[in-house]
Amino acid sequence: MRSALAFGALSLSLSACVQTRQIADLQFTPPQGDYKLLVMRPDVTVGSVKAGGLTEPRADWTEAARANIVTALRSQQAGRGGQTLVLDRRDALPGVPADTVAELERLHSAVGSSIALHKFLGADLPTKRGRGLDYTLGEDAVKLGRATGYDYALFMHAEDSFADSGRVALQVLGIAGCFVGFCAPNIGGGGQSAYASLVDLRTGEVVWFNVVQAGTQVAGIKLGDIRKPEGATQLVDRLLGRMKPGRDVRRAQAAAEKAR
Repeated sequence: MRSALAFGALSLSLSACVQTRQIADLQFTPPQGDYKLLVMRPDVTVGSVKAGGLTEPRADWTEAARANIVTALRSQQAGRGGQTLVLDRRDALPGVPADTVAELERLHSAVGSSIALHKFLGADLPTKRGRGLDYTLGEDAVKLGRATGYDYALFMHAEDSFADSGRVALQVLGIAGCFVGFCAPNIGGGGQSAYASLVDLRTGEVVWFNVVQAGTQVAGIKLGDIRKPEGATQLVDRLLGRMKPGRDVRRAQAAAEKAR
């Protein structure tokens, strides 16, 4: 599932374009007022694209990116109102064992990957068409809500990759070939894909989901490097900058506005 998301990012054009798309439960209204939000430890992987095209995970890049994203999340959520706790470790939630948090993360990884595949990558499920999200983390999420008193949990997954020197050299050769009448096939240099989901801990339902895919790296240059604080801030803003209400809520708002 994760490789499917990564492939989607790598298949974008070389122009470093960015695509975002969000979907919500039909009756979803973004949290307002004195809500309590638990931001789970971000699931982050950053790797190096080798000359042959394979991506090798880098632990140092991954940890730097995760730390930057946690900082960006805390900064952004601080201006949103409500009561928010951003986790940087699985054992950072008082009264909840790290194993319990890890199990919920694994459950969300499976559900989130399924949403990305079936709602964003074209593998539609006929039984879920026209029904908004219609996905749940079930009783495990409800139990977490009861144990902590939080209303919502926000999950985030991000993958990023960067070309090594050998891959960059192939890109340069491919571009140079175009000037002499022979263009090499599209040689991707790395790509970024991420998604975030909001789970209602009172019901266990996934009520909002957003995907971001950024274009591939060209000749070592790419926007939004999450290994750097500014790149992580950019990604968090793209994912969470504005939560749109669900379809039925938007229609009701439009009707009310028209009736004025």
